Amino acid sequence: MTAFAPLPAFYDDLDASFFELWRLLHEGPALRRNAFHMPALATVDADGHPQVRTVVLREADPAAGTLRFHCDRRSAKAGEIAATGRAALHGYDTASKIQIRVSGPARLHTDDAVAEAAWAASRVMSRTCYGIAPAPGTALPAGDAYTQPEDGADLDLARPNFCAVVVTATRLDFLFLDRRGHRRAGWERGAAGWTGAWLAP
Repeated sequence: MTAFAPLPAFYDDLDASFFELWRLLHEGPALRRNAFHMPALATVDADGHPQVRTVVLREADPAAGTLRFHCDRRSAKAGEIAATGRAALHGYDTASKIQIRVSGPARLHTDDAVAEAAWAASRVMSRTCYGIAPAPGTALPAGDAYTQPEDGADLDLARPNFCAVVVTATRLDFLFLDRRGHRRAGWERGAAGWTGAWLAP
């Protein structure tokens, strides 16, 4: 007879599943090996095509229901977010077999207090990435035909390219996989707060 690990406390508890979702996202920025440290970001381009790429989650605030990551304001994803005002994030942890999806309005912060605080908290190594020339996505004649500032150099030139992106979650989806029965739940945020329900996996 196969021995199974005990089911998690959130297995049949909708409120506990909501708490677990935000716990995992909240821990993501601090734990580099956490699957939710680097979620996939989905946007829609000017032609209506979906675009997906990986970002580094810098902050998840359960109380505010927001997630923050950083990008180059010259990048395609920054332009797509500016045009649509929306984004979605996805992460899957193979160890716990948990998938989390988040979507909602997204806002670019370039020259305000949010951006300044995020820039100040960034490591020098991270800051230099925003000094790359030409802009991200530009066609190159060769793979090495771009320049990047050396650590600590020309960071004043890199700062204008830096952008903090804050996604305000309005929809959440939580999926836990288990051979004894999967569990999926979804939440939507309205004027009165979050409303959740169990969903078919």
